[in-house]
Amino acid sequence: MTGEGFGGRYRAAVAGRGRLCAGIDPHPSLLEQWGLPVTADGLAAFADACVAGIAPVAAVIKPQVAFFEMFGAAGFAVLERVISGCREAGALVVADAKRGDIGSTMAAYSTAWLDEASPLCSDAVTVSPYLGFGSLAPAVEQAAATGRAVFALARTSNPEGARVQTADSAGRSVAQSIVDDAARVNTAGSGTVGVVVGATRDHGLDLSTLSGPVLAPGLGAQGATAADLARIFVDCDPTWILPAASRSILRAGPDPAALAAAVAVTRDEIEAAL
Repeated sequence: MTGEGFGGRYRAAVAGRGRLCAGIDPHPSLLEQWGLPVTADGLAAFADACVAGIAPVAAVIKPQVAFFEMFGAAGFAVLERVISGCREAGALVVADAKRGDIGSTMAAYSTAWLDEASPLCSDAVTVSPYLGFGSLAPAVEQAAATGRAVFALARTSNPEGARVQTADSAGRSVAQSIVDDAARVNTAGSGTVGVVVGATRDHGLDLSTLSGPVLAPGLGAQGATAADLARIFVDCDPTWILPAASRSILRAGPDPAALAAAVAVTRDEIEAAL
């Protein structure tokens, strides 16, 4: 995998399957809606249906790690199966783990999520740069060396994030400084560092020089629509925009065919809007 950067693999995936990151979020309420117990066995049944329905049709899949982690070792075993199953079906996997630390601890997180020898190895992982963008160096270096990526939280959709993310940092917002730091890594279209920018409202960022993917959560249940995307991300190369939807797709389950149809509808709406 080291011979090909994440940017090239990302572009190939969305060219073939469309711009959509489909979330696998086994929230307890969704397990109950599907008629499944909120147990490790229920989680496994939920996950298997998602892989069967979503993995063959979505370009990118984002399992929310927390909802697996809450079941302990059994949950992580299911997550390992989800990651491998999605990748075997041709989808890129972004582990939504939001890891962030310093030094050897960050290096250990990088090994867990980005090293081929790890059973949790994914194509990318979400990371928090709020210990300083430089603290992400072990993950960025690991991603660059193996043709993978990290997605750094920049301007998230939750209202609590605004106070920190829009604060002034040497004449620009903290969020903009993260975008600018990411852009300096993304030479020659590598796409090694993407950013997370919510699609639910205007973000106030200049994304024109990022040259990397923009993971845009909030489509569907959080209120953003496909029609909002072109307006909110007007200054961004549209081929890099990766809208994310989870609950609006997962509510179509538990039938895998219905999940696949929900992915297709959402993807087609995005493609028409962009």
